Amino acid sequence: MSKEKLPKSWIDKELRQMISDLVEKFYVEVHKPDETFLPGKTTITHGGRVFDAEEMKMLMESCLDFWLTEGRFTKKFQEGLAQYLGLPFAIPTNSGSSANLLALSALTSPKLGDKRLVKGDEVITVACSFPTTVNPIVQNGLVPVFMDVDVESGNILADQIESALSKKTKAICLAHSLGNPFDLDTVVALCKKHGLFLVEDCCDALGSTYDGKFVGTFGDLATFSFYPPHHITMGEGGAVVTKDAALKKIVESFRNWGRDCWCDPGRDNTCGKRFGWQFGDLPEGYDHKFVFTHIGYNLKLTDMQAAIGVAQLKKLPGFVEKRKKNWKALSEGLKKYENFFHLPKPSPKSDPSWFGFSLAVREGSPFTRNDITQFLEDNQIRTRLHFSGNLIRHPAYKDIEYRVHGNLENTDFVTRNAFWIGVYPGMTSEMIDYVLATFDTFLKRKAT
Repeated sequence: MSKEKLPKSWIDKELRQMISDLVEKFYVEVHKPDETFLPGKTTITHGGRVFDAEEMKMLMESCLDFWLTEGRFTKKFQEGLAQYLGLPFAIPTNSGSSANLLALSALTSPKLGDKRLVKGDEVITVACSFPTTVNPIVQNGLVPVFMDVDVESGNILADQIESALSKKTKAICLAHSLGNPFDLDTVVALCKKHGLFLVEDCCDALGSTYDGKFVGTFGDLATFSFYPPHHITMGEGGAVVTKDAALKKIVESFRNWGRDCWCDPGRDNTCGKRFGWQFGDLPEGYDHKFVFTHIGYNLKLTDMQAAIGVAQLKKLPGFVEKRKKNWKALSEGLKKYENFFHLPKPSPKSDPSWFGFSLAVREGSPFTRNDITQFLEDNQIRTRLHFSGNLIRHPAYKDIEYRVHGNLENTDFVTRNAFWIGVYPGMTSEMIDYVLATFDTFLKRKAT
């Protein structure tokens, strides 16, 4: 059989296999990590991507399809994520920050009737967070109500939430701090009692459980991030999850330019009456693909990113266990220094999939946060502060409308004294031992 007469499908299959084999070889030769650890020379990062040839082969497979926008890999990823969490709906998006924007925007939809959030309504949150947990509240014309956090859990003082509620309070939006679940019993009960929406920001907490259930399954909406330091990565990427079919459709509308149509890219007339609708003041029968019912965005994921996510999901259970193992080793090794540090504590009823290991230098210690973080950095151990610390002390938030309930004493303490180090799956036991030895060296000097 001449080359010209070979079926196109056969050529496609054979060439894809050849390319896949080359990609695997390329990974081994170029990207496979050097497992040699040199104390004081090898950088121990706070987080990072952990991958092998499978992610690269899946990425190449999607590139060869050249579909580019959402396609077969996106569908496979969203089904896999939803199945992992035990939820019916997962809506992929281009980042965790976009996921938060979509979740809050969805709650302003006119389709929710009297329950919708309108400008001036209040949302309970904390100032000690990553900015994009709070930004969508402000961007939607809503008013954040900032509350204080517990230093050792990093989470909201849940027993004070009810006293913070007002007639304008319509929702609670909180992150599970560094993977440590907030008090979901109290928060969920308050939301039910007062008819409030709950948005769980799980961007740092994929795989964490509370009372045996995954975080992200308690609220009306929940969000995830797949940026490189997070629990799985697509480079960029995120998702909104929900068990509410109406909210799922609203989130997809805001994500897809605000249009009412729910057809996947490249498909038409899945409703069966594309030219049979009547909306607003539009002519009867106006093409449903171009009817817009929300002021939306284009925040879709690409199929290339989703392909990487499909491979990463298979590794997620192992990633979660490695994070727990690394966190436990640091916790046991640093417990002897509790007189110098507030060490992190898991929330009651929780089993966190930790994003990092947080420490806060106690007042009166013979060193400052800058002293210890500089020493760690000088010894190739990367550190991070607790994100924004007190968000309202940053220039960007000087002129926003907000309310503070109680005081932010602990938040300010975190801003001055807290930092965290990594527990991500790329950290080996040798690295953990070196981190602990470096703390020993520093603290022996300071203690004497």
